[in-house]
Amino acid sequence: MKTLQQILNDKQHQEIISITPDELVFDALGIMAEKHIGALAVMEGGKLVGIFSERDYAREVTLKGKSAKECKIRDVMTSKLIYGQASDLVDSAMNTMSNKRIRHLPVMDGDNMIGMLSIGDLVKATIEYQESLIQQLESYIRG
Repeated sequence: MKTLQQILNDKQHQEIISITPDELVFDALGIMAEKHIGALAVMEGGKLVGIFSERDYAREVTLKGKSAKECKIRDVMTSKLIYGQASDLVDSAMNTMSNKRIRHLPVMDGDNMIGMLSIGDLVKATIEYQESLIQQLESYIRG
């Protein structure tokens, strides 16, 4: 099973896409639409301070009748961070994400954010791992 670092290394786009806490929700939505992603890292002074996701927008802006053009990220972001370490295995990260009901997981190397993985990234890695195991078992059985 791969580590989170290995999954990040395999991703086509490895840059961290982020926004600052003082930017508007409207701007964050534009970035997310342009990049076809569901969450942004919220960075301040080079440090991860939160996550802003489609879920935050739905629950904290839309349902509360706020305006995306007036609301700042800091007012609606998720600041209670759950993250994985680069050395964590995929199955451990999937368990964390399932248990905490989150769809995006910042990956840290110590105190530094090195990337973000979605549940889809982890499902893809798990399927690839299982397919590899099946091939190995079939090869073993055939002799």
